[in-house]
Amino acid sequence: MAPVPAPDESSSQGEHNDGNTMNNSMEILLLQLQQERRELSSSSTAEIAENYDGDTGKISATATACHAFAESLRQFVSSQHVSQQANNNAENHLSNEANGGNEKEEEVTAEWLLEQCTLFVQQPHVSLPMEALDLALTIASTCQEHKEEAEYNVQAALFDVLGMEGFDLLQQLVPLAQQIALHISPEALLQQTQTAITITATEPNNNNTIMVDVEEERRQFLLEEARHAAHLAAMARSALGDDSLSSSSSQPKKNKSVASMTHSVTRASDVAARKEAKRLQKAAATAREKARAAGALVDLEQDFGTSLLLLNGNGNDDWTGPIDPHGVGQLAPEGTREFYEPKRLPTGTERTMHEGYEMVTIPPPSSIKMGERHPRLVIADNMSAACGKAFAGTDSLNPMQSAVFSAAFHSHENLLICAPTGAGKTNVAMLAVVAHFRDQGLLPSENTTTNNNSNAPDPYAAYAHIGATSNSSSQQQNQHQPPVRAPKVVYIAPMKALAQEIVEKFSSKLKPLKLIVKELTGDMQLTRAEAEAAHILVTTPEKWDVVTRKSGGDDTSLGRQCGLLIIDEVHLLADDRGAVIESVVARLHRLVESSQRQVRIVGLSATLPNYKDVATFLRVDPNQGLFYFGPEHRPVPLQQQFIGITTDQRDRWKREQKMNDICYDVVSDSLRRGHQVMVFVHSRKGTGETARALTERAVQAGELDRLLLQENDTSSSGGSSGGNPVHGKYADRVSKSRNREVSEHFGNGMGIHHAGMLRNDRKLTEQMFADGAIKVLCCTATLAWGINLPARAVVVKGTEVYNPEKGGAVDLSILDVMQIFGRAGRPQFDTRGEATLITTHDALTRYLDKLVREVPIESNFIKQLPDHLNAEVVGGTVTNVQEAATWLAYTYLHVRMLRNPLAYGISFDQKEQDPMLKERSMELVEGAAKMLDQYRMIRYDAGSGNLASIDLGRVASHFYIRAESVATFNEMLEKLPAPSDADLCHIICCASEFENVKVRAEELPEVDEILKNKKACPLEVKAPVEEFSGKCCVLMQAFISDERLKSFTLISDTNYIASNAGRVSRALFEMCLRRGNSSAAAKLLRLAKSIDKRLWWFQTPLRQFGGEVPFNVYTSIEHAGKGDSFETAISLLDMTAKEVGQLSHWFKGGDKVQKLASYLPRVEIKCTVQPVTRGILKFQIQLDPAFDWNGRFHGGAEGFWLWVEDGENDRIYHHEHFIFSRRNHPEPTVLEMSIPAFEPLPPQYYIRVVSDTWVGSETVLPVSFQHLMLPEQEMPYTDLMDLTPLPISALQEPKFEQLYTTKFDNFNPM
Repeated sequence: MAPVPAPDESSSQGEHNDGNTMNNSMEILLLQLQQERRELSSSSTAEIAENYDGDTGKISATATACHAFAESLRQFVSSQHVSQQANNNAENHLSNEANGGNEKEEEVTAEWLLEQCTLFVQQPHVSLPMEALDLALTIASTCQEHKEEAEYNVQAALFDVLGMEGFDLLQQLVPLAQQIALHISPEALLQQTQTAITITATEPNNNNTIMVDVEEERRQFLLEEARHAAHLAAMARSALGDDSLSSSSSQPKKNKSVASMTHSVTRASDVAARKEAKRLQKAAATAREKARAAGALVDLEQDFGTSLLLLNGNGNDDWTGPIDPHGVGQLAPEGTREFYEPKRLPTGTERTMHEGYEMVTIPPPSSIKMGERHPRLVIADNMSAACGKAFAGTDSLNPMQSAVFSAAFHSHENLLICAPTGAGKTNVAMLAVVAHFRDQGLLPSENTTTNNNSNAPDPYAAYAHIGATSNSSSQQQNQHQPPVRAPKVVYIAPMKALAQEIVEKFSSKLKPLKLIVKELTGDMQLTRAEAEAAHILVTTPEKWDVVTRKSGGDDTSLGRQCGLLIIDEVHLLADDRGAVIESVVARLHRLVESSQRQVRIVGLSATLPNYKDVATFLRVDPNQGLFYFGPEHRPVPLQQQFIGITTDQRDRWKREQKMNDICYDVVSDSLRRGHQVMVFVHSRKGTGETARALTERAVQAGELDRLLLQENDTSSSGGSSGGNPVHGKYADRVSKSRNREVSEHFGNGMGIHHAGMLRNDRKLTEQMFADGAIKVLCCTATLAWGINLPARAVVVKGTEVYNPEKGGAVDLSILDVMQIFGRAGRPQFDTRGEATLITTHDALTRYLDKLVREVPIESNFIKQLPDHLNAEVVGGTVTNVQEAATWLAYTYLHVRMLRNPLAYGISFDQKEQDPMLKERSMELVEGAAKMLDQYRMIRYDAGSGNLASIDLGRVASHFYIRAESVATFNEMLEKLPAPSDADLCHIICCASEFENVKVRAEELPEVDEILKNKKACPLEVKAPVEEFSGKCCVLMQAFISDERLKSFTLISDTNYIASNAGRVSRALFEMCLRRGNSSAAAKLLRLAKSIDKRLWWFQTPLRQFGGEVPFNVYTSIEHAGKGDSFETAISLLDMTAKEVGQLSHWFKGGDKVQKLASYLPRVEIKCTVQPVTRGILKFQIQLDPAFDWNGRFHGGAEGFWLWVEDGENDRIYHHEHFIFSRRNHPEPTVLEMSIPAFEPLPPQYYIRVVSDTWVGSETVLPVSFQHLMLPEQEMPYTDLMDLTPLPISALQEPKFEQLYTTKFDNFNPM
């Protein structure tokens, strides 16, 4: 090989002085180096060995040019590559187009790919943990694997390899992917590595030579070849997921145990994959032997990765450790880019093909051995007798509860318990509850032994005298003194149904301890006295968020009385509702820090992949309060089945029918064995459809009576049952249900359950299933959260869930699947559980992958950030964007942004420059603040960063109204300065809270029928019923009119609308009240009360007494009345009882009707006006309650709204809320207020008093200004008097006179 002549120093110096000359020379030298490399490549190893010097072991080659320019060339290419690559690509593309595409394409060779990978890896911003050869091998294998697929699939696969950093290289490789797959093989890349010998420069010497160790290069080549071959073999085996390769080839097949196989594969493609994996293993073993013979691999312990150790000399696998072909073990588990990490399904998994579907059966995990379990703690030996009353009926704690006992019962540490469903997490919460009230002195703390150690002192002995005192006189305290104001326990349940179950369970267990448990949800409101008396409040995240929002800085408020917060199913952080939990916990953390009070947090969760992140969010000490229990701790073994439908995916009807067939097979199999089944679907409508489909198949198979009705049940409508006596016990209650589907399916031995049903119907269905009156329950995920029912088998039918944000169906999350699976085989009912998921064949692979490769739960807080930021600004805890960024650091969002910045739009460069992401937090809160300022919910000063709350934001926060709804209200109210009742009804129904209400084609005929019925829908509907706002408007009016609906889905939607419309209308009322819009405020309050009472304001207000009198009485009074309905009802008091009886067509009940009329709240108003100035008037208003008080109808207090309005200008000048109390009745209330007056003074103002709850109760008093004497208008200036100007001598002080002598002699008139 001829040496390359070196340029002289002067030439080199001149090149450094002239940039253009330098570039040209470097291009020439680059060509020379490439020619030199080609010559080396063409030389064989034998030819190189001919120049081998035995004495020195070196090969001499003149390389002056290489030595002089190699380093500068490398630096030049590295610095220029990134900035020039995109430009060069664009120029080449334009040049090719200009030449008509005749330009020759770039030659794709192994050398070219290695050069591209080398340049990419050397870039300073690239953090890819790969060498250039590894990257080139990965790219070549990826292109080979996807060569038959579409270009976007190839692009996605290469993006997984290169990441965002390699986007430029990605653009270059994608068009050439087919050529890379055809022309570049792994062998070619390894051969190129062998021939392109790395030239290692020594110190410059007189001969200008570079010494290269050929033997070392040969060993490195063989080692690299063995490494790559081992990687390919390991990846093939991992992709196959089969342990059969690990068995010796000499072992007979009949000796293979089932445990050595994960799947029973029957597909031809899997057989071919197994053959290919065996071939690659043999090739890898051969390569390893070559490397070992050459000395590249000294012994088995000197490895270059787990892949090489997988192989033995015979080409078989004797390695039992984990496979890590890409070095995933060296990555942090919370790394933002997840490489391929082979994981397998549990041992014993079977995979079989059937007609129309594929089934994967996963056996229950192996239980923990007795020696490895925590010993069961006996309750009587570890806590006082009083504390043990809460665990009546239980002698000892299970191993999981025993492991947690010390931290839960004998410490104040925050806790996070991650355990599978059915492991007994609720009893852990009970331990924390009992410990809390023991520490507060409400329970006696006896000196008992702990952990079977009689010498161990009781750490709570100091509380003994407190407990004894309170216990000895507890009965007298309860009778003569108010309850002890101890910090309360707040239990946050994910759903109202679970909250009801927790209340029942805790009430029964804590009743001996005289602790009061109350439910505080949307279905169950509490008075202030009831809330104060309760020791434990069971609520939902949204309800507790509202309570804490309204607490403000009042230490006596309910939100400030929490001493123990228990959050059940904390893995809901991954759900859209998780943002509420983040807000509640962040608010509590800040309260604890600011008030320096102790509030304990206990989080209960299913198994989580990133439980440490959740622990960080909850401020849990990982060494003291974090407990993680795997699926092996589930007390009831659970077998899982995953079924993938192989029917044509484009034919939705066939796919649905196949799912129903498989569902029936699973359900009937369980019923034959005498077990109950729960079938979960993902829509309310789907519950009834699935129940009917199962009934049809049971009838066709002739098994309806035998399986579902216990053979002897002869009644198809819920009559008495001979075979199932419990079935007949519920027949009468079912017949009284307004939900026709409940009675329809009950007759077939089945039931339905979802959130759209009335609470009584849901409760009835749960009781029937628990008692065995029905055998199959078709339900939605409302029953997946903590409700314990005796179901041996659980079936999830379908996995497509509609996502309104994405406008289509998405896969049910794996967390939700595991939550539903947990309903099977509850410990108190069964000894085994069976769970089945039925989905499409495409989704089957995704779910199996998610099962073995758990994905961390992420935060959804950014989407709801404006709403929660507004709540903090209103609460006064955030006053500027700096404090807002600090508040954001308390959320789970901040924890996950630090762990996984790419998922939240944060680049690696941003993370490196700002490790704590303070700038990103500022960007988020500033964006939210600008949005809120645009919606006029807060005031944001971009200069100072200050945030201030205003009326609109306060109303939105207190009534839990979304920012998008507020923006909609602002826009629509501006367009309608004087809205009618129909306009206001339309505005309410345009709120974003109702966007989830779907319009279904099959419902439109009934909706149109309601629309035409003026009794059911008296107000005009301003939007078409094909839109959600139009449908909501029709159903809301039907709800007020008490119209009986036929469609089950319409009933469900109406209940949802009714539960939110009252809150939205109240919020709109207060918005208009603060805007000063009097007519809109009066109409909205009227509409809000009508929704609450299901009564129109033009109907008689006597209807609010319900069944006190026959309903025809109300109709007769309405027909006889003229004008205002409230005045008509009050006028009955001026008649005799006989006249009232004749008017109401109830002759014997005239006196009772009069008595009810006297209960209607009405207020007599007296007002005196005194002018203070010409622009301010003093109103003194006396309000007399002119009605009889009845505690049954009025309770302890009645609230009223009062405002002073200008009828001509439709403006409210003053408003306030006042209360009449039972204790002070019938004493009048006197109010004084200052009202502005504007000239010209209107003829009168109006004082309007409206009941806050009673429909129709309104009183209006006009206040005339005709005889009002206003003060005379004062002149704005002082008149000058006709006086002689005074001389400066009038000052009588020479020194003062000198000040003016040079200016004037006399003062002017002023």
